[in-house]
Amino acid sequence: MAAICAVNTGCTSTTQPTTGVDLSPSTDTIFEAQWITAVTSGVADWQLAHMEDFDGHIRTFQSRSRNPREWIQGAFLKGLADWSQQTNNIRYLNWLKHWGESQNYRLGDRLYHADDHVVGQYYLALYDYFGDPAMIEPTREAFDAILRRPSTVPLDYQTRGHDKGYSRQCLKRWCWADALFMSPPVWTEMSSILGVPDYFEFSNQEFWLTVDALFDRDEGLFLRDSRFLTQRESNGERVFWSRGNGWVFAGLTDIIETMPSGHRDRQRYIALYQTMARALVPLQDHRGFWPVSLKAGELYEVPETSGTAFFVAGLAWGIANDILSADRYLPAVKKGWRALNQSVAPDGMIGWVQQVGYSPDKVAVAGGEDEAARISANETQFYGAGAFLLAGSALIELNRQGIFER
Repeated sequence: MAAICAVNTGCTSTTQPTTGVDLSPSTDTIFEAQWITAVTSGVADWQLAHMEDFDGHIRTFQSRSRNPREWIQGAFLKGLADWSQQTNNIRYLNWLKHWGESQNYRLGDRLYHADDHVVGQYYLALYDYFGDPAMIEPTREAFDAILRRPSTVPLDYQTRGHDKGYSRQCLKRWCWADALFMSPPVWTEMSSILGVPDYFEFSNQEFWLTVDALFDRDEGLFLRDSRFLTQRESNGERVFWSRGNGWVFAGLTDIIETMPSGHRDRQRYIALYQTMARALVPLQDHRGFWPVSLKAGELYEVPETSGTAFFVAGLAWGIANDILSADRYLPAVKKGWRALNQSVAPDGMIGWVQQVGYSPDKVAVAGGEDEAARISANETQFYGAGAFLLAGSALIELNRQGIFER
């Protein structure tokens, strides 16, 4: 398991991983299969050992973090499913099977809320491996109910919600950037698995309405929700939240991978993905991290790993699938992977994860209050580990294809 000095200390020494693989800034050890497997599985194992023990590393939303069908855990379970499939790790797959069985493979309690759909991603992965229809039947039933009565509320985030579980009325649709990771990949893969075009066509329509509402075509980046249409950083730039864009970027890879290959809008998704990739690479800092506010890195110098991990995963996926040029994008992947490795503690915890929030400079706190975000080597969250596992999955694929050796 990798362990490196905390990134803000300026130290240069390293701690040897238990695999015995050497790591130093001048070597490419971390791009070898043995290392990628050791560090990624180490992060997975640490998180599996802390599913309910938060011990100071999770400050907010602790009760929701314990919910196995909420998005907070769901993003980790999705990452673990990808890592399990990529490495054919039956131990992790059996653990996920047990976890899913304990919930009867149900989505979250809110029928329309995208955050309550993300667990469907790991249910689909389990179905792909074990072939048990019970693993996806509750998801099918929920999606059929949505198709029978789709929400038509506006995508305006300002309007307060009236129904339980929907603090904003528009949360019954995909009116915030994060939703494009949580829900559309489930609809898309369900359509592919069951051969039901209606699932993808619904997702396709809703997805592009969200893009029209929140995507800044000049900058190639997403605003988090309609509240940010008029907000600016103190340097005059629009507020492009790193993790918010990370959700979208990582979600796009799953949509492109599982959508119908001959669909009329396939190239449209690829073009959006490529536009984001072009916008993201120049925003990476010299250490390999992406700042929490993508166009205001000088205002937010603290490292942040959840957004960085999503970007590394997304860029590496594009290279592996010949959608991005290795010559142009591999240096950013390598810098980002090195930064992520430097953020893993000796015990396997991925640090420097911004807590639950909706913007670069604020985190939401239970009870409705806000406080300045604190990001440190000692703080993590389930989605931070999940994003790291997605990055590890993409890196191991690059290794298998021999791309690091070119």
